[in-house]
Amino acid sequence: MENNERDDVEKLKSMFLSAWHNVQYSWILKTKTYFSRNSPVFLLGKCYHFKAEEVESVAGSCSDKASERKLVIGSVVEFRRDFASRIWLTYREQFPQIQGSSFTSDCGWGCTLRTGQMLLAQGLVLHLLGRDWTWSDALKMDGLDTESWTASAARKLVSSLESSFQGLKPPESHAPAPGRAEEASTDLNCVHHRKIVSWFADCPAAQIGVHRLIELGHASGKSAGDWYGPAVVAHILRKAVKEATDPELQGITVYVAQDCTVYSADVIDSLQKPAQGPETETRVDRKAVIILIPVRLGGEKTNPEYFDFVKGILSLEYCIGIIGGKPKQAYYFVGFQDDSLIYMDPHYCQSFVDVSMNGFPLESFHCPSPKKMSFTKLDPSCTIGFYSRSVQDFEKISEEISKVLKPSSKEKYPAFTFVKGHGRDYEQSELTSEGEPRHPQYSSGDFVLL
Repeated sequence: MENNERDDVEKLKSMFLSAWHNVQYSWILKTKTYFSRNSPVFLLGKCYHFKAEEVESVAGSCSDKASERKLVIGSVVEFRRDFASRIWLTYREQFPQIQGSSFTSDCGWGCTLRTGQMLLAQGLVLHLLGRDWTWSDALKMDGLDTESWTASAARKLVSSLESSFQGLKPPESHAPAPGRAEEASTDLNCVHHRKIVSWFADCPAAQIGVHRLIELGHASGKSAGDWYGPAVVAHILRKAVKEATDPELQGITVYVAQDCTVYSADVIDSLQKPAQGPETETRVDRKAVIILIPVRLGGEKTNPEYFDFVKGILSLEYCIGIIGGKPKQAYYFVGFQDDSLIYMDPHYCQSFVDVSMNGFPLESFHCPSPKKMSFTKLDPSCTIGFYSRSVQDFEKISEEISKVLKPSSKEKYPAFTFVKGHGRDYEQSELTSEGEPRHPQYSSGDFVLL
């Protein structure tokens, strides 16, 4: 009886938190994001310019950051289509209870896990669909209706409280049906799109869902309801992909840099591991690699000398984004314009979507509205991600990043380095059985996230 009462209290707390966060962050949805027509916009390695005339000068401004690569000089519509095609993963509520806790929502504490999921999802999009892929319905989404959304949340809370006091079961929430029935398609891109989204579903069986990430986080001393830093999330993502059982996820691996150092031989080994089983002496299993690099770009605040470095990273075609944010809030950074970062925000509490349903709605997994934040608000703790399909790709990545990494005249040290050889060839801090430092450099320095 006592346990049941405790569970009811926890559920009520969860309802209050969900409603509070809906109200707390809804004002952001009402604000419009303004983009200049006179400056290029970079989105995960692609360059857009909204000014129709003076094409030659536009190309020159984009080339400053994206030389030697294919440029996209596009319209607002092309930018919107590209942005809205990125996979958006946010707070969810009323999903299956997380084992070992009473949580059925990650509102208030799961934002860094969500930003990590978004970064990994972009890596998987590159792996299975390619950077030029866009979702066919990207431009059909309406902007988020904030007023009806918050009103709905309030009504749901009141209804839940009333039924709780009456001893009745609160009405179940169902994901809204899509505006139109989605026809079944045999198109491979559509299949891969849905499969990627399903890997991040909010259920215990999902390969890289919140339930699985929290389970893997126990080894790092983390539990449901705890705050996670960008470096911790990087290691959790590595474990999740390593232990995934889906055959298509076994064609990719995650490498996490140690102490701001990428050991090239270790990455190359990950790209071409010896095959398992008999008669495999001369055969190798070729895997793509997602490279995650936890860094700290300053002390209490981000050093302004690193702003150009961040711009350079986000302008590279191999970049899959940055897990970061500002103090107390985690964002997924995907681009920039002038002195503002462009990001996707996980702080919107949406209803659980059952991805096991045939033709489940995809709209809530795509964001129609980009947001901007000044570089000066960037917290110094973040994790940078890259995607490499082959050894040749990695060599090109190393070359391009090395140019971006050159320290400025004032900043003596680069954010991270590439070193030839294996990590084991160099003196390192003592490792745990999981291959992680016993005292990770960023564990105490990660910012607190809500």
